[in-house]
Amino acid sequence: MARKEPTRTPGAPWWLPYVYSAPAMLLLGLMVVYPLGYGLYLGFTNMSLQNFFHFRFIGLRNFVAILTDPEFYSVLWRTVAWTAVNVFFHVTIGLWLAILLNRKLPGQPVFRTLLVLPWAIPQYIAALSWKTMFQYDFGAINLFLKAIGLPPAPWLSEPNWAFAAVIITNVWLGFPFMMMVSLGGLQSIPRELYEAADVDGASAWSKFREITLPLLRPVLIPAVTLGIVWTFNMVNVIYLVTGGGPGNSTDILVSYVYKAAFDFARYGYAAAFSTVIFLILLAFGVNFVRASRGTEGVY
Repeated sequence: MARKEPTRTPGAPWWLPYVYSAPAMLLLGLMVVYPLGYGLYLGFTNMSLQNFFHFRFIGLRNFVAILTDPEFYSVLWRTVAWTAVNVFFHVTIGLWLAILLNRKLPGQPVFRTLLVLPWAIPQYIAALSWKTMFQYDFGAINLFLKAIGLPPAPWLSEPNWAFAAVIITNVWLGFPFMMMVSLGGLQSIPRELYEAADVDGASAWSKFREITLPLLRPVLIPAVTLGIVWTFNMVNVIYLVTGGGPGNSTDILVSYVYKAAFDFARYGYAAAFSTVIFLILLAFGVNFVRASRGTEGVY
């Protein structure tokens, strides 16, 4: 069969589509390409507050300083732990709630609205509210612990407790996204598959393992990938709840970069650090989607 050529409006010049798309391309260049390229360039300079207008090119010195600094690897592993724990609970809690909401329940719209609220509230308001609840003397959480006969916890003054505090906050903020994504995927699964499994006498776990999870994979893998990137770069919760403290015990890579740029004005170093974070996430994202075969069944 002969290949059909695309139709063109009679009399329209060949360059007209480029004219129509030029404003969008220009905006994309100004908002994405230029900042990304300029940030990459700054990583090869010694730009700081002292030489803001007279910085110079120094090659790979910033990158060498980052990769030879033991603190970088300490913060990196803390960031990996932070991301893994948060995403695990996001997916587990979100999927569990989605399965519950996918059934016929009394007052289901009310439950959906209440469970989406953590996602709808602005992050900085939610983070500051949790910080208040974690206060040692008058925080709601410690008051509750005292009421049930348990000692108050030093949520914001001890490293391990502070790390638990930011994880609790971020889990509360993040599970509604996974819940809504999972719920949308569950509602697209044909009911006939579950009915056929019931006829065969399949258990609830077998139906979940053989029907639900495989058919949710094209939905969950992109959502998990996006959740990992978001959590890896979640500076708001760290900055607002603990400020990276006590000391630097709750800093993750992105909050470490924030301090380098805005507390110590090491702009070239921070730009190089941002490039390293970008390359880490790029390598992870490509390999994770490829290894999980997340696009199978979609394309």
